[in-house]
Amino acid sequence: MSYCINPKCPQPNDPANINNRLCRNCASELLLQGRYQVMRVLSDSSGFGKVYEAYNGSIPKILKVLKQKHNDKPRIIELFQQEAGVLSQLNHPGIPRVEPDGYFQFFPNNSTEPVHCIIMEKIDGLNLKQWMKQQGNHPISEKQAFNWLKQLAEILHLVHQKNYFHRDIKPENIMIRSNGQLVLIDFGTARELTYTYLADVGGVGSVTKISSAGYTPPEQEKGHAVPQSDFYALGRTFVYLLAGKQATDPAIYEPLTDTCHWRKLAPDISEPFANLIDKLMAPTAAKRHKNTQEILDDIANIYQIPQQVTQPRLITHIDNNTSIQSSQNISIVERKPAAPKKRWLIGGVAALTAVLGGYGIWQLYQHHSYKDSLLVKTIAEDASYVNYLAISPDGKRLLSSSADKTIKVWDFPTGKKIRTLIKNSIPINYFAVTPNWQTIATGGAGNTIEIWDVSTGKKIRTLKGHSSYVNYVVMTPDGNKLASASADNTIKIWDLSTGKEIRTLIGHSSYVNYVILTPDGNKLVSASADNTIKIWDFSTGKELLTLTGHSGSVNSLAMTPDGKKLVSASADNTIKIWDFSTGKELLTLTGHSSAVKPLAMTPDGKKLVSASADNVIKIWDFSTGKEIQTLDGHSSSVNSLVMTPDGQKLVSASADSTIKIWRMPN
Repeated sequence: MSYCINPKCPQPNDPANINNRLCRNCASELLLQGRYQVMRVLSDSSGFGKVYEAYNGSIPKILKVLKQKHNDKPRIIELFQQEAGVLSQLNHPGIPRVEPDGYFQFFPNNSTEPVHCIIMEKIDGLNLKQWMKQQGNHPISEKQAFNWLKQLAEILHLVHQKNYFHRDIKPENIMIRSNGQLVLIDFGTARELTYTYLADVGGVGSVTKISSAGYTPPEQEKGHAVPQSDFYALGRTFVYLLAGKQATDPAIYEPLTDTCHWRKLAPDISEPFANLIDKLMAPTAAKRHKNTQEILDDIANIYQIPQQVTQPRLITHIDNNTSIQSSQNISIVERKPAAPKKRWLIGGVAALTAVLGGYGIWQLYQHHSYKDSLLVKTIAEDASYVNYLAISPDGKRLLSSSADKTIKVWDFPTGKKIRTLIKNSIPINYFAVTPNWQTIATGGAGNTIEIWDVSTGKKIRTLKGHSSYVNYVVMTPDGNKLASASADNTIKIWDLSTGKEIRTLIGHSSYVNYVILTPDGNKLVSASADNTIKIWDFSTGKELLTLTGHSGSVNSLAMTPDGKKLVSASADNTIKIWDFSTGKELLTLTGHSSAVKPLAMTPDGKKLVSASADNVIKIWDFSTGKEIQTLDGHSSSVNSLVMTPDGQKLVSASADSTIKIWRMPN
């Protein structure tokens, strides 16, 4: 469909416009600048503009259009035009790309009043507020906070060096690319630091006031923003990420003293890092960091960034074919120099190490030798993330989807790529394959589901109906129907042969992250960011049972082969085992240090495998809940797990761009 952006068009989303060059309702041009086709409205919640999805050929773009009611306000038009000018000067993966001609004016048919437009790069992913909601508003770790703060400080360093400051930093204005890179968006309020501006804030002129409750510093609330105002907003953003609460939440905000007691909700955060956050959001600009370089210096002083940050860490393993894989590994170590009076103790430890060193090294070798012996092969992908895996019923072919917008086919015994099966316009997060391996359904950052022919790699049809991201898809055992889980809080059931929507299941109050079917296909189970699991009658769509117990977003599900027990993985770092018929919680498994994501189970139901954002894989005895083995060969979040049909091997996919094949321990 082509969407008409004429503000006076009586039917801008007319489906009959799909192949038209001119809108059949108002005769305005539908192909903007001769190359941009507008598809749909993404947001109309901003006071200044509307946001659309547009395409330049097959490349998705974001089109921002200033609302017509602001056309008589020169200052707002100036701010809107400024956004394109600022972004076109900043070349960084943490800033949306805008070409020098990114701003343009569109004149609808029979109108002399322009529509002000900016075309820019579309960032596939969630903003930090959406991401936190998906994780159940579970606080992030200090390690993740360090990584994100460093990224954002580097982005701001570039912005401030160009003599601009943002003025509206908040979780909604920070997005996560599919490769993990944070992106600062919405530069419509950015301000150039000039002598005129400094005179304005000194009282000579007037400055446009920008305010976002909880993130705007006191001086900016009074209309006197300065570069250090960005630091306050940055600090408040990290309070939200580290405490899981807005800085104005009554749980941490004291209105009588205007203070934020966030540390009590983040007890694991080190004192130096907490002090850094507090300095960023000091009440007065003079007490904050002087500039972005000072923030970067503080980070470097607090944390010792080992050589591995810039040099790849080699993970080696030996099998029939010796293989070496490298990947980035960022570790955080608080600097605590040894006191001089304890040097005798250090010397004693060194002497003891010399005596016992041989035995210790032998023990270390024994430990790593056993662990490494489980690693059979590593497949290096070209993409930033490997998102999902599936293995053929005969165990000979492996499918992987990744952030490079493809699905690849691998020869499982050799680990060699056979071909790239699918090339999509957006990253493919999840996919489902029919039992006969003839059809694939894909879902991702878009609101649609694409159906593909496996033999040809050609798209068969597109299923439309969700109003937000499709988080997961699953096929019925007979391959005739498809269920999809979405960030629009719903589950949809589709007829795969016709592409028609059969029904919509409504009941969750937040994103639906995952769905599975019972082995007989009669019941559907859904997991949500509202911390609950729901069981539905698949044929009628009736909700049968709600399971509660997790304190964070439920990310993944698995079921025993006999359908009697259900397993759930959560952002609360735990795994729970449930009696499926009664919904009673039987067991909670703890051990992961971050959100637990994918799950897999051996065909005999005796072993459970889990993986986490803590980069490790854990193998559990299902009957006792005891941990059997931890596999820590990945250097980033593990996104997917799949078991071979015989249960002898495990395959893992990670954001470190690798697929690893492991031998299951006896």
